[in-house]
Amino acid sequence: MPPRQFPIPITKRHALPRRRRLVAALLAAPGILPALSHAQLVGAAAEPQPLDGPGNLRLAPQLEERPLRSGEQPATFLLGDKATGTTDEDMAAKGAAEVRRNVSVIKSDALHYDQDTDMADAYGNVRIIGNGNTFAGPEAHLKIEANEGFMTNPKYRFNLTGGSGSAERVDLIDNEQARVDHGTYTACQCETDPAWYIKGTSFDFDTGAQEGIAHNGVLFFQGVPVFASPWLSFPLTSDRRSGLLPPTFSLSSTTGFEATIPYYFNIAPNRDLTLTPRLMTRRGVQMAGTYRYLSPTYSGTITGEFLPNDRQTHTNRYAIYLQHQQNLGNGFGAYVNYNKVSDDQYPEDLGSASNQFVNGTQLLYQQEAGLTYNNGPWTVLAREQRWQTLQPSVPPYAREPQLNVQYNKYNVGGFDYGAEADYTRFTITQTGATDGQRAVFNPYLSYGVNGPGYFVTPKVQWHFASYDLSHIQTGLAPGQPGFLPANEPKNFTESIPTISFDTGLVFDRSVRLFGRDYIQTLEPRLYYVYTPYHNQDFAPIFDTAEADFGLAEIYTPNTFVGNDRIADANRLTAGLTTRFINPATGDERARFVIAQQYYFQSQRVTITPGTSPDQAKHSDLIAGAAIKLGAGFASETAFQYNADNNQLVRSSIGFSFSPADRKVINVGYRYTRSNQTTLSDEPINQILFSAQWPLTRRLYGVGRVNYDLASHRLVDGLLGFQYDADCWQLGLGMQRYANGVTSTGQSSAGTRVLAQLTFKGLSNVDNGLVAAFRSSVQGYQTPPPPAPPLSRFSNYE
Repeated sequence: MPPRQFPIPITKRHALPRRRRLVAALLAAPGILPALSHAQLVGAAAEPQPLDGPGNLRLAPQLEERPLRSGEQPATFLLGDKATGTTDEDMAAKGAAEVRRNVSVIKSDALHYDQDTDMADAYGNVRIIGNGNTFAGPEAHLKIEANEGFMTNPKYRFNLTGGSGSAERVDLIDNEQARVDHGTYTACQCETDPAWYIKGTSFDFDTGAQEGIAHNGVLFFQGVPVFASPWLSFPLTSDRRSGLLPPTFSLSSTTGFEATIPYYFNIAPNRDLTLTPRLMTRRGVQMAGTYRYLSPTYSGTITGEFLPNDRQTHTNRYAIYLQHQQNLGNGFGAYVNYNKVSDDQYPEDLGSASNQFVNGTQLLYQQEAGLTYNNGPWTVLAREQRWQTLQPSVPPYAREPQLNVQYNKYNVGGFDYGAEADYTRFTITQTGATDGQRAVFNPYLSYGVNGPGYFVTPKVQWHFASYDLSHIQTGLAPGQPGFLPANEPKNFTESIPTISFDTGLVFDRSVRLFGRDYIQTLEPRLYYVYTPYHNQDFAPIFDTAEADFGLAEIYTPNTFVGNDRIADANRLTAGLTTRFINPATGDERARFVIAQQYYFQSQRVTITPGTSPDQAKHSDLIAGAAIKLGAGFASETAFQYNADNNQLVRSSIGFSFSPADRKVINVGYRYTRSNQTTLSDEPINQILFSAQWPLTRRLYGVGRVNYDLASHRLVDGLLGFQYDADCWQLGLGMQRYANGVTSTGQSSAGTRVLAQLTFKGLSNVDNGLVAAFRSSVQGYQTPPPPAPPLSRFSNYE
């Protein structure tokens, strides 16, 4: 209910009783004070609760407000230990004096209010509170309703953002805007000696737009000026705002000392632009820009980089990256993915800091545009795909064009059926290489029988392919990539059926291990596949490669990926899986798998004509395990073992320990014999260690080491630190990274040092260092975020 109204006596001057915090006068037409609304709580919890019976006072569960209705005026109250006044003219109060109107409050030792001019003059320990903002100073003069006036020597604080500062004078323009003369601003929460602050001849604060502007501003950090600008814009909230992003400093073996200072343009809620000047002492000044856009029907990113007159190569160098997705409606869509660099050495010399922390150098740049259609069982793709290939990589085939149509129906009377139809014209930039057209049709039909504890799935599929070759490469020896037999026809077709039978059982029981209850499953599985031999030596290799051999591929019918080779098969795959499951949560705590293929007939189809087929009677044995223990410990292990040669072909062992947030240690080992497909035909024998761990309450260490035991060299390594203070954060990273291979086939590496200083409350955008830590350490987490902003009613006075 509204407060009780106290009328003023008619006498010309009247001294009211000196009672502490006595309501002295009501100096406006009676209005409606903020009433109850339910902005935070909902339902019964938001309703006022009665203390006793009907008609008594009630407790409101939260501070709430409701805007005044049209034509209504808020009441004005004057309070103090002692008050005097003249009816309908002016009032004065001393001792804990305050005037309240709607959500605005003025407090001081002495206060005078003139009703005719709506002017309040406050003296001594003055505090002006409104819309979550507080201004404190020795003297203030303010028009209450317009919230217009000034204060001398103010200290101010924006409650919603935590920003604060002091000045010689502040002029309040309205409820949202204020202008400060010779002032400071900081988002640090400390009362004195903030770690960083901005000092300027004047500031414009707009809490409605949540923006601050410093004129002739200088940014100080630990008392040292680090940046100056005649016009400096900064946000008053964590929302996206236009302005400078945190600068990045680094030292690289290819670019020298490097500094980037991005500027962010918040064009609209769904569009933005980032311009990044990049100063490199060995190369010059590169300008990069990234434009992002988003709408209900389309989105995309356009990035361009340009370096005029590289000091090392004396050429202009550039890069273009464009991605666009378009929803055309009714299941239709379109996309463009275009990437291009000026020369072969561009990614190695000028790759950005965030990209260089990811090992390797990109050698293939996709240039593709297409149309898509998805509706029910239909999936259609029409595209034009090309590649920019950098040396020493071998160019892949382009698709100019490709039309792919897929149709899949599931559980139609227990049957699954469908087909894939594909037409592609393959071209290649390599002189004299085979090229031409290929049409493919792959139908299939399966019937699944599923019951409690078992499943049976027979399946039949067919591969039809027709080739129309424009050119056939000659002069290659058997075994060389691209070799085709002599007298190869330019036009031919293939027709190859495949029959498979997949079945398995699932047993489960309750067990108790290490004092805990589990459900253990035992899941044997058999997978048989038969594909008759068909000579495919005349078919070129357009988009086909040998499939990897692992637990994910061992239950597939074809040992090749692509449509140019269908492996003949007469084999049985046997596997056994056991799981340990928490019965209370359903969480899988452990899994153990073992599987092997048995050949009734050796496979004769190979990826390259002239290669001798494998005569083994069974495949390598594959075993794997995944375990999750308490206290954040987890492990994943996989082995591939050749029993005939008594050799370990591949192994991967990984352990992870993460007892709490921002505490993680990863240890891994991987091995691949040199007779497998490895980089430069060398064995892989590497140990990997990565970690993030707090060294003190505020200092975090981040590290990664990938060391090759065979060649005794560091493949890549990272050492970094992050210091997380209350209102600033400093990150340092130093990395040795693989950088592809040289023209002679030797491994190439680079070194980079990256530093980033972030002022909390000024900007929170990562410029590469956090992305580097995240890509290098699995399970990495950023330091704890700051506390959420206070509401307008926090520290309510």
